[in-house]
Amino acid sequence: MTVDWRRDRRDEVEAILARYPEKRSAIMPLLHLAQEARGYLTQEDLAAVGELIGETTAYVESVASFYVMYRRQPKGRFEIVVCDGLSCMLRGSEQLTAQLEELLGVRAGETTADGLITLETTHECLAACEGGPCLQVNHEYYLNVDRAKAERLVEALRKAGRQGVTDLSACDMPPEPAPAPANAAQHAGRTGAGS
Repeated sequence: MTVDWRRDRRDEVEAILARYPEKRSAIMPLLHLAQEARGYLTQEDLAAVGELIGETTAYVESVASFYVMYRRQPKGRFEIVVCDGLSCMLRGSEQLTAQLEELLGVRAGETTADGLITLETTHECLAACEGGPCLQVNHEYYLNVDRAKAERLVEALRKAGRQGVTDLSACDMPPEPAPAPANAAQHAGRTGAGS
C-alpha cells in the first residue's frame, strides 16, 4: 500500500509545522499524523518526519521508539489491550493474557495471521480497577473478564471480522459503559451544594 501522507494531508502538515516556532517541536504530532495515515510507522515515515523538521531519521526513530503509542508494525482491525496495572494484576490479568494468547494463537505484541486481532498489554492503568481484570478493544471497555468471557469476546470479534463489522456496539458482544471515577457521585453532590 502506497501512502504519501505528506502530499495527501499537506494542509495538516503545514498547520502542524506552523504551530511550532521550532520545527523540532512538531515531531510528535507529525508522527501521529503519519501513523494515522498508514496505521503504523515505516522507516520512510521516520525519514519524512526528519526531513520536515530538519533532523536525522535516527533522531526521529529514537523519539518514536521511546513512546508506546507509536507502532512499527501493522495492527489488527481489533486491538485488545489487557490492563496489567496492579489492581488488574492482583485480579488475574496475567492469566487473562495467557488465555488470550492461547485463544488467539499469538503472543502479546503480535497480530493474528489473518490481520484481524492484535493483542497488547499495558502497565498503565485503564482506570477500571473495580472491573478488573479489564481490557479494552479499540479503546472500548470490557470488565471482569474471565476465561469464559474472553472466549466469547474472541469469537464475537472473529465473527465481526468475517462480517466486515467494525463498530463494536454492533457485534455480538458490545462494549460495556466506561467506568465512572470512584468519587464522581460525591463530587457532583458537593458541587451541587455550593462547596
